[in-house]
Amino acid sequence: MAKKILIVDDNDDVSRGLRIFFRAHNYATVIASDAVAAISQAKKENPDLIVLDLGLPAGDGYLVMERLSNVESLASIPVIVFTARDEETHKEESLKAGAKAFFQKPVDHAVLLSAIQEILEGPSRMHPVNI
Repeated sequence: MAKKILIVDDNDDVSRGLRIFFRAHNYATVIASDAVAAISQAKKENPDLIVLDLGLPAGDGYLVMERLSNVESLASIPVIVFTARDEETHKEESLKAGAKAFFQKPVDHAVLLSAIQEILEGPSRMHPVNI
């Protein structure tokens, strides 16, 4: 069974591009475009991993991570932050909020895929990815 990735981004082009890329690498995908939909989709779909933008309508990515951590069935889902926000300001805060990795847009999809594979299949699933 294919691992499922929830893509949370308010930019439809970004979401569609990631969906196509992940599906080409045998991942199932689900998309949410705001913070409320992200939590709803996470509860409904129980994804194996979430790729999360920080700048979202109806609450930011930090709110999403906080809400996920407060729901027992969702708290262990790994999150990768994928954002246009400043890395210097947001990387440390994202990792403290529970993200397993942080990427600033635009990112090389191969590097993102490598991080996803390491988180989902590698021995360091419980530790932040240093990329």
